[in-house]
Amino acid sequence: MSESSHAQNKPMLGDRTYNFMKTWATVGLPALGALYFALAQIWHLPKAEEVVGSIAALNTFLGVILGLSSKSYNKSDAKYVGEIKVEETGDKKTFSLVVNGDPDDLVKLPEATFRVAGE
Repeated sequence: MSESSHAQNKPMLGDRTYNFMKTWATVGLPALGALYFALAQIWHLPKAEEVVGSIAALNTFLGVILGLSSKSYNKSDAKYVGEIKVEETGDKKTFSLVVNGDPDDLVKLPEATFRVAGE
């Protein structure tokens, strides 16, 4: 990004790590807990409540980490692909697009978010 008054913050987790953890927190661990609890009832497996309680505690911890990561991401510059610079000259406003990286890469994105930066 060009010189800006905004700090170049980085998110707590990368996209790949965040998506992996989110999948496990929303699908994987609840399914694993339900599976173990059901099988423990059918097959008389040991310590069903302890195992499911441990999975729930781990899932809660992951939820906290994911929440903190989301907050960190939203405060970072990672979500922006560049800036829309606004310059006022007399009674005229000029808007220019400043892209981080190669502008040709914008075509490959499904959507793009820009920060608006005044003078």
